[in-house]
Amino acid sequence: MSRFKQSHVVIMGVSGCGKSTVGAALARMGRIGYLDGDDLHSVENVEKMRAGIPLTDADRLPWLEECGATLGRAHSGLVLGCSALKFGYRDIIRRTAFPVQPVFVFLNGNRDVLLERMESRTGHYMPSSLLDSQLKTLEPPVPSEQAMIVDIDQPAERLAEDIFNRLGWRAEFVARRQV
Repeated sequence: MSRFKQSHVVIMGVSGCGKSTVGAALARMGRIGYLDGDDLHSVENVEKMRAGIPLTDADRLPWLEECGATLGRAHSGLVLGCSALKFGYRDIIRRTAFPVQPVFVFLNGNRDVLLERMESRTGHYMPSSLLDSQLKTLEPPVPSEQAMIVDIDQPAERLAEDIFNRLGWRAEFVARRQV
């Protein structure tokens, strides 16, 4: 059995790592909902980011609390795309998601790949000028967090399938079909 077995998952990482694409694909495979944490930002936060102004911890606090609370209310499971850049941010999500204990999946990639992805996408308010700020803020998960770390060196569907299998969901769905 996988140590990650859980139906509440936070796909985390800096902008451009593929949180939305991988998260939505994983949710489809798991037959549970997907929510982009960006949709939970306040209008003020979105306007700041759109203007190229990095968010402060005070700006992020209500958003992180809402991300956690949303996970906690999702009784049948949820995949949430959320940057969750610092240990303290992930701790806020864990605390406010109680009693749910989500698995964090860190989509890790190098700056050049991330920048290329950000510059090629359309319709997103996060400018590529904020990538360096996010990378500076990033505190990759430490072993005590028991997060899953995935390199973004493959197509999104393949990443989602790898995560799906590592979560133990494949075995769970096979067992359900046999009942």
